[in-house]
Amino acid sequence: MLNRYVPALLLSSASFWLASADTLQLKDKAAITGKILARKHDQIAIDVGYTVLVVPRNQIEKIIEGEGTGRAGKKTPVAVVAPAPEAKPGLYQSPGVAPPERSVRELVSQYGEAVVQVRTPGGLGSGFFLNEDGYLITNFHVIENETQISVEVYHQKGGQLERKSYKQVKIIAINKFADLALLRIEDKDAPRFAKVLLGDSDALSVGERVFAIGSPLGLERTVTEGIVSTKTRPMQGELYLQTTAQINPGNSGGPLFNLHGEVVGVTNMKITFGEGLGFAIPIEAVKNFLGHRDAYAYDNDNPSNPYRYLEPPSRTQKKADAR
Repeated sequence: MLNRYVPALLLSSASFWLASADTLQLKDKAAITGKILARKHDQIAIDVGYTVLVVPRNQIEKIIEGEGTGRAGKKTPVAVVAPAPEAKPGLYQSPGVAPPERSVRELVSQYGEAVVQVRTPGGLGSGFFLNEDGYLITNFHVIENETQISVEVYHQKGGQLERKSYKQVKIIAINKFADLALLRIEDKDAPRFAKVLLGDSDALSVGERVFAIGSPLGLERTVTEGIVSTKTRPMQGELYLQTTAQINPGNSGGPLFNLHGEVVGVTNMKITFGEGLGFAIPIEAVKNFLGHRDAYAYDNDNPSNPYRYLEPPSRTQKKADAR
């Protein structure tokens, strides 16, 4: 976390040398002036002259980029840049105020119906519904190179769970590098589905209790509980939530809940030679994916679609074809 005294110091010192500058207006009324080098869904890197700062987005009130004030003291117009777009209305729901904490038993009873099993000819994983219209999130690696996808849903009827399989599943968007996929059930007889609420992974605290629901090794509706071990574990160039909640093959794509009943992560991997070393994609990355899903749209008719890559023909094959 950025120290409170740093931004004010940087603002006063940086203004002497910057002829063209961007400004990060922080929530604590301070500001950082410099040159924005990189923008990610959870942080912004800004060059302040003698160092580069990485500022979490949850500390930024707004971003101003433009000319700023030059050496001669002449002010030039600046443009306020809007934050990253949210998902289109109705795709998912986030509570304005966090619901009260409840027991895992109560939360599983309320939200367990929204967790599903995703099946393909190559294996299975987990997922969860974002809304009542059948849009759901899972991991990209669960459906990678697959087009025959089915979703097992457990409907609550009369106090009992009724399992139903839906086979008309469409891939809406995929992001291989973030390991995320957006699917939709399009069966004609599909009812309104139970949905989850998306929380704020930036607001998590290390040591906070969380729990996962999924289908490890095909054992559907398995619940595991643990704590957040760290919020920013770097793995393969990305930052993940690390948790002691047990994660196993089949959990991939399932939700990681906090005790407010909000999804704060998408479970996707573990360290196999250790115990209690599970990882989840922060829900802020999921929101970013959903907000930009048009850029990741999946289209079977698009030859540039990031579905799979074919090996280029070898020189020996070309010679054989020429004969």
